[in-house]
Amino acid sequence: MHGEKRLEQARERVIDAISQNMHLYGVTESVGRLYGALYFQEDPMTLDEMKVELGMSKTSMSTSVRNLVDLKMVGKVWRKGVRKDLYQAEPDWYQTFIDFFTIKWRAGVSINVSAMEKSLNELQSLINDEHVEEHIKDQARMDIEKLTSALEYYDWINRLVDSFESKDIFNFIPKKR
Repeated sequence: MHGEKRLEQARERVIDAISQNMHLYGVTESVGRLYGALYFQEDPMTLDEMKVELGMSKTSMSTSVRNLVDLKMVGKVWRKGVRKDLYQAEPDWYQTFIDFFTIKWRAGVSINVSAMEKSLNELQSLINDEHVEEHIKDQARMDIEKLTSALEYYDWINRLVDSFESKDIFNFIPKKR
């Protein structure tokens, strides 16, 4: 087997694994493949170059790149004399993990906390309503306890995310042993 073919095979194995792994976290396999392909590129690529490399349509490629930029896994790169946008994979996997998960966690926490706080207000209003039956108020009190506990969990998640963003997490779990 020629060296170039072996190199391509070794890279393809990793690209497949990356795309499958990202799929587990709600990112399409094609977006994962694009990130994997960009990761192995020495130089930044234009959308046209990526289109040729991966055989995706320009629209699909543009959407995939935008998705990766939003997740901070790919960034725009400026190069003198080049008019088209150039893109490059974030090479630091620690930073990629931090950006990817903190974006996802913050969004999930925000949605759930907002719903829970709204429900807590409604439940408290129910308890304060003199026309509501006592057994309904008892159930509302139990729900308030459950939601209060859940909000403590989300506060913990937010503090965990803060530790990733501040890099304090590496004081507890160093990058290298």
